[in-house]
Amino acid sequence: MTSHMISRRALMRGAAATAAFGLTPALAQNARNWPDRSVRIVVPYPAGGSTDVLFRIIAEKLKDRLGQTFVVENKPGASGNIGIDQVAKGAADGYTIGAATVGHFSINRFLIAKMPFDAEKDLVVPSLMYELPNVAVVAAQHVPAKTLQEFVAWAKARPNGISIGSPGPGTTPHLSGVLFEARTGVNAVHVPFRGAAQTIPAMLSGDVTFAVDNLASYVSQIESGAMRALAVTSAQRWPTLPNVPTMAEAGVKDFVVTSWGAYVLPAATPQTIVDKLSAAHKEIVADEALQKRFLAAGGRLLHSTPAEAKDFAAKETRMWQEVVRLSGLKPQ
Repeated sequence: MTSHMISRRALMRGAAATAAFGLTPALAQNARNWPDRSVRIVVPYPAGGSTDVLFRIIAEKLKDRLGQTFVVENKPGASGNIGIDQVAKGAADGYTIGAATVGHFSINRFLIAKMPFDAEKDLVVPSLMYELPNVAVVAAQHVPAKTLQEFVAWAKARPNGISIGSPGPGTTPHLSGVLFEARTGVNAVHVPFRGAAQTIPAMLSGDVTFAVDNLASYVSQIESGAMRALAVTSAQRWPTLPNVPTMAEAGVKDFVVTSWGAYVLPAATPQTIVDKLSAAHKEIVADEALQKRFLAAGGRLLHSTPAEAKDFAAKETRMWQEVVRLSGLKPQ
């Protein structure tokens, strides 16, 4: 047997092995060269929201790191499901990345009767990208309580309880309010708004008592003294609010709630591309100036391996399933 025949057989075996993993030699070559053209990042929410803002910052850094343009496209609708469904059903070539959030993985499935995709089966997560905590806030002018325990005692002493504002049913602020009621025994009425831009004036006028809403929306109100931050819902104290305790420190156990985002790709995307994107993000996260930029926007940069992201999403799903059950919301 000639060495030419041996090398040819070895090549054929290698090609067969590649095909067995679902990759033709041409696709494997394309995966190794990724990215060699512009990449789309589909943000499934309107422009200007936290997911959009943070992924636009990251898109610039990915361009610097990987040498191609990363273009953000907003595809809002159906609680963010329209854009992520487009990613899940798109070509698995790495040229369309989704900006998915906790809703896509862990909440929407319990609120929407017919989900267009299955996050666990149809998507792969190269890395978690960011987290945003919620903050328990009251209007300083209308609520005398200086601590969360004082607020709970004050709320329980009120004959009609309190009202909790949120940006609408099924959002993490609404479900955080549900969790707060369950953990403290406070009697509360949920008042839905279109967003923090409507909740804040209602709180400042005294029409709504309390919110456990996205920190990013309330930073300026807290800094001005108009709102008092009683606790943050992150696992540790938030770097930009070092004097505000966590929920656990404030006496409310089992209350870690963050809105988080992650890169997603179609499940059949070659592992080479998944790993390359994860590695690029890991390098980006090491930039201290960028970390500060995220904190100023109310978020914190995260990095994870694909396996860590999968485990984290599964854990979050169990928690949110229970909170949705407590809320009484049924799939529509």
